[in-house]
Amino acid sequence: MTVPKNSKSPADGEAGIELNPSSTGDLNNDSLNGKGRPTPKRSQVVEARKRPLVSADRSEARKHARASMQLERDKQRIGLANGVEKYLPMRDRGPQKRFVRDFVDARTSAGEFMLPVLVVIIILSLIPIPALEIATVALLWLFLAIAVVDVLLLNRKLVRQLGEKFGTTKVEKVRLYSAMRAMQLRQMRLPKPQVKRGEWPS
Repeated sequence: MTVPKNSKSPADGEAGIELNPSSTGDLNNDSLNGKGRPTPKRSQVVEARKRPLVSADRSEARKHARASMQLERDKQRIGLANGVEKYLPMRDRGPQKRFVRDFVDARTSAGEFMLPVLVVIIILSLIPIPALEIATVALLWLFLAIAVVDVLLLNRKLVRQLGEKFGTTKVEKVRLYSAMRAMQLRQMRLPKPQVKRGEWPS
């Protein structure tokens, strides 16, 4: 009895499974590229992780903010001292207030010596001599009377000058403003004097 031979050899069986080249190519591309995007480099991934969404150095940010605030305060202080209009408080703003300051600063007022005179009187009053105590009190009242008369004369002339320059109906209430400035030491006035003694405003 003759056994029939199988028409397919083992080699033919192995060769019976064929792979589609296009499908293998797609498989390799998907496995390498993910969702069709190029794989980022390692250096790019590390750099992205180092870059925070919010600044992590809060102390540096606070330091920068304090420096900015200090710079702004210095600008305001210098602007106030030099009479820059935008840095002045409301009571010092306006052309008439500037005229008053220049007018007061151009003259020598008795009131600006108030503080030194008071210091001298206090020192003299500590000496236990009755006659000297009476003299110091009399000197104090005499100086106050001179300062008040000086302020009255100042305001009288100042209001007349303001009326000639800005109009009599537009003169602001500056009597107290001029009196307060005239009673201060020249070195302590703010804004600082912008004119020398004798340089009267025009």
